[in-house]
Amino acid sequence: MTTDPRNDPRSQKTRMLAGDLYIGDDPELAADSRRAYLLARDYEATYMLDADRAQAILAELVGALGEGVNIKPPFRVDYGKYISIGARTFANYGLVALDVASITIGADVQIGPNVQLLTPTHPVDIELRREKYEAAQPIVIGDNVWLGAGAIVLAGVTIGENSVIGAGAVVTKDVPANVVAVGNPARVIRNIEP
Repeated sequence: MTTDPRNDPRSQKTRMLAGDLYIGDDPELAADSRRAYLLARDYEATYMLDADRAQAILAELVGALGEGVNIKPPFRVDYGKYISIGARTFANYGLVALDVASITIGADVQIGPNVQLLTPTHPVDIELRREKYEAAQPIVIGDNVWLGAGAIVLAGVTIGENSVIGAGAVVTKDVPANVVAVGNPARVIRNIEP
C-alpha cells in the first residue's frame, strides 16, 4: 500500500473494501449508496403491507440473509451488500448498520431499538480529514448475542457468541463469548454459563 493515500492509484471502492483510506463521495460509491437508500426506503414502505415482498427487498438489500430474519424498519445502511445476517435474527426499530467494511451478524441475534453498528473510521491527521478521507474496519457479532437498546458497536469489534451487551453500551474493543458487558466504554461485568 502507498503510504500517502493521495498517491494511491486504486479505485476508491477498491481502497474502501481493503480497509485503506479512500474518499467517500466517489461517484461509484455514491451510486451504490443511492441503491441501498432506495431499497431500504422500499423495505420500510412494504414491511407492514406485504411481508413476503418486504423480505425479498431485504434479501436484495443485504449481502446474505438467513431464514426467518426480522428487521423492523427503519433500517439504515451505507451499502447493504456488505452485511451478512444469520437465520432467525431479530432487530427492533432503528438499526443503523454502516457497512463501509463488512458487518457479519450471526444466527439468533437479538438487537434492541436504535442500535448502531459503525464500521467507518476517520484519520486523526488534520489534512487527510479535511480532504474527506475515511477508512473502515469490519464488525462481527457472534451467534445468539443480545445487543441492548441504544448500544453502539465501533469499527473492528468482534462480539463472541452468547454474549449480552447492555443498553447504551459503547463497545470499543472485542468482547469474548459468554459474558455480559456494559458501560462506556463497555467492560465485562460477569460470565454467562453456556
